[in-house]
Amino acid sequence: MQQPKAVDPTLVRRLVARVREVYGATLTDPERMCWTVVHEHHHEAMPTEYDIREVDEDLYLAVLEACRQGG
Repeated sequence: MQQPKAVDPTLVRRLVARVREVYGATLTDPERMCWTVVHEHHHEAMPTEYDIREVDEDLYLAVLEACRQGG
């Protein structure tokens, strides 16, 4: 099993703040919300309905975990 790579905690905090900015304090679908923000970070645009471009999975998981912990 591959170890997750180190993720910049400052970037994670910034992206968590962006999730809250875009979607508000109540996360009704945190997986989708975090994925769209990480997608925006990587591709400089929010995803379209059928956008399947990849994102950094380790970063996505770190942002999702931080959001779930109230980050």
